[in-house]
Amino acid sequence: MFHSFFPRPKLFFTSAVVWTLACVFFWYFAGIGLLTNLGFPPLPEDAQPVGAAFFVAPANLSFYLFFILCSALFCGVWHVIAHAHPWKIWSVWGSALIIFITYFGVQMDVAINVWRGPFFDLLQNALAGKPGITNENFYYLILKFLEIGTVGVIVSVVSAFLINHYVLRWRVAMNDFYMSKWQKLRHIEGASQRVQEDTMRFANIIEGLGVSLIGSVMTLIVFLPILSALSAHVTDLPILGAVPNSLVWLALGWSVLGTVLLAVVGVKLPGLNFRNQRVEAAYRKELVYGEDHEDRAQPVTVAELFSNVRRNYFRMYFHYLYFNVARYSYGQLDAIFLYFVLVPTFVAHKITLGIWQQIATAFGQVSNSFQYLVSSWTTIIELLSIHKRLQAFEAAIDDEPLPEIDQRYLEREAGVVHADG
Repeated sequence: MFHSFFPRPKLFFTSAVVWTLACVFFWYFAGIGLLTNLGFPPLPEDAQPVGAAFFVAPANLSFYLFFILCSALFCGVWHVIAHAHPWKIWSVWGSALIIFITYFGVQMDVAINVWRGPFFDLLQNALAGKPGITNENFYYLILKFLEIGTVGVIVSVVSAFLINHYVLRWRVAMNDFYMSKWQKLRHIEGASQRVQEDTMRFANIIEGLGVSLIGSVMTLIVFLPILSALSAHVTDLPILGAVPNSLVWLALGWSVLGTVLLAVVGVKLPGLNFRNQRVEAAYRKELVYGEDHEDRAQPVTVAELFSNVRRNYFRMYFHYLYFNVARYSYGQLDAIFLYFVLVPTFVAHKITLGIWQQIATAFGQVSNSFQYLVSSWTTIIELLSIHKRLQAFEAAIDDEPLPEIDQRYLEREAGVVHADG
């Protein structure tokens, strides 16, 4: 799944995490101070340039350069280490480019958050009837939003194009690798489906989850300092009272609660999805045989196979029932959680409409990043079920025992019945 595309995956990903942490610590503990000494200190939220000028601010340009240098060093070393790996350009350099584009996407959110402050303050003043506000004031800020949107369109188009090619290359790598080992793999149940469909789905899901995870980490790195600064406006919380960095701790605690909740109630779902893929594959395989052989896909056999499909779906629907109760209940409470904790701040008139918009955006970004597992849980369940199927390929290729769930299937096919069926 990984070594077909990435060079020495365990070492590659471990070194990537270590190098990333080292670069982040260097930037925050040395890089920012160095820029400040050079006369380019990071600007507070209310002093940031509005519009496309945000992206070319000296502090941002300096970080882009730092990011590119760190990525080039890491990729250059791995380019030498993996000199014989056929996919190193896409797996090493392509991954770094996707990470940079993902970071730039986070910068888009920051730029919009900077824009929200003056725009909604202007809107509040206009609705309150304060003098001196003209149409041109609004048109100017709308133009600035369009500047940000234009950059966003370009980045989104380039990102989608690059990621599509990246996923296809990963699927090609897995397909070529598995087909080179076909004689060892052909006896595995649903081998053709695992090569044709599961590799495609695995690459797509891993790419989606990976980009989301990177985006969540980048969002935390960028928005946590912003949310911490905005916490100064929130000096009183319901029940808790005054809490330093209150918005940060609230986002963390609320997100951890949701993550633990869904992890507990959804623990059975990966195995059920795996079994669902198996019974669907067995039913489809018999129908395919029936296209070419009159003695296959007989009504009795097909009815039995489809009853397995139906029974597994009933089991899945039952377990998804209580999972969805927890998921949707948490989602509804999440929609009003920030309003609830800011009631004392609203009543005390401590924030303007513009600051409220910035708090809502920053809190939402940080909270959503902490809730990565919550928002991705159903996709993770699907990925785990696909991973279980491809694990059997890895075991067969390495001449290792098959996973237990595959061994039990082969035993049932050979007529061995366990006490639990």
